[in-house]
Amino acid sequence: MTVAAQPSPARAPHRPGGRHRMDKVWENSPKRLIPQTWVLTARILRRWSRDPATLVQSLVMPAGFLVALDIVLGDGIEKVTGNSGLYGQVPLVALVGGMTGAIIGAVNIMREREVGLLSRFWVVPVHRGAGLLARLTADVVRIVVITLVVLCVGLALGFRFEQGLPAAIAWVFMPALFGVALSAAVLTLALYSSNTIVPQATEIVIAMLMFFSIGFVPLDQYPGWLQPIVEHQPVSYTIEAMRGLALEGPIAEPVLWTVAWSAGIALVCAVPLAIGYRRASKRG
Repeated sequence: MTVAAQPSPARAPHRPGGRHRMDKVWENSPKRLIPQTWVLTARILRRWSRDPATLVQSLVMPAGFLVALDIVLGDGIEKVTGNSGLYGQVPLVALVGGMTGAIIGAVNIMREREVGLLSRFWVVPVHRGAGLLARLTADVVRIVVITLVVLCVGLALGFRFEQGLPAAIAWVFMPALFGVALSAAVLTLALYSSNTIVPQATEIVIAMLMFFSIGFVPLDQYPGWLQPIVEHQPVSYTIEAMRGLALEGPIAEPVLWTVAWSAGIALVCAVPLAIGYRRASKRG
C-alpha cells in the first residue's frame, strides 16, 4: 500500500514589511544603547547599595566630615568673611565625596577584568558602548545621591538657598559635572594598571584639590604665591559657582571654567579610556 505524496504547501512570497519578515537589530544599533545602558547601570548601583563598605565611604564619611569641618572652622570663617563657612564647606564635601567614590568604581572594574566578567559581557550581543557608558552614568547617580545626603546635613547645620528653586536644582548637579570627568580619568588609570595602587594613589591628588581650595579656607588666607593656583583649580571654580547659586556671587564665569576643566579632562581621557576598556573586555 503506497501513500500518495502530498504536495508541499506553497511558501508565502517574501514581502518587505510583511508579517513573515523578521526584524533584526544590529547589536551596536543606537536603539540598543539606551535600554542596555540602563540595565547595566542598575546592576552597578545595586552592587554598590549592597556593599556596606561602599555605603559608609560614600555617605557616612562625607556627612561626618562636614560636621567636623563646621565645628573646627565654621566660626572662624564666619568671622573673617561675614558669611557662614557652610557655603564653602558643603560644596567642598559633596565634591570630595564624589571624587573619592571614583576610586571605588576603578577598583571594581579592575576586579571584573581579573575574573573575566568584562570579557563575558563582550561576547554577548550587547552594545559595545553600553558597559562603559553605564559606569559613567552610575557615577553621575552616585555623586548626585552623595550631594543630596551632604546637603541634608548642611541644611540641618544652617545651610540655606537664597537664590530660588532653579538655582538650587543646578547646585545639586554641579558636583557631578566635574566628578564624572574625574571618574573617567581614574577609570583610565585603572584599565592600564595591573594593581590597585595606581588608582588608589589618586587620593593624593584629591587631597591636594581639597586642602588647596576656597572651600577649605577663604582665598586671602593662603600665601600670596599660592593664591593663583588655589583660585584657578577646578574644585575652587566649582565651589565658587555653587556658592553663587546658593548665596550670592558670580555664577556664569565659574560655571564656564568648571565646564572647561571637565571637558578638557574628558577629551584627554576619551580615546585612552575607550581603547583600555576594549582591551580589558577582550582579555582572557
